[in-house]
Amino acid sequence: MVKFLLWCVLLIFCWPLALFAVVLYPLVWLFLLPFRLVGIAVHGVLELVAALIFLPVRLLRAI
Repeated sequence: MVKFLLWCVLLIFCWPLALFAVVLYPLVWLFLLPFRLVGIAVHGVLELVAALIFLPVRLLRAI
């Protein structure tokens, strides 16, 4: 909602820049999508490694 309100303010003050932002936003989103997917994969791998490291501690704590 805040982004939309900021875009409305930009539309009032500088409409060519606001229209350029509307056109450019999907392209930037598509460009950054692979980096976001890599970040999700790396986060998952790090969570798996942490779970494997803490598994013996959790098993000993359960006994």
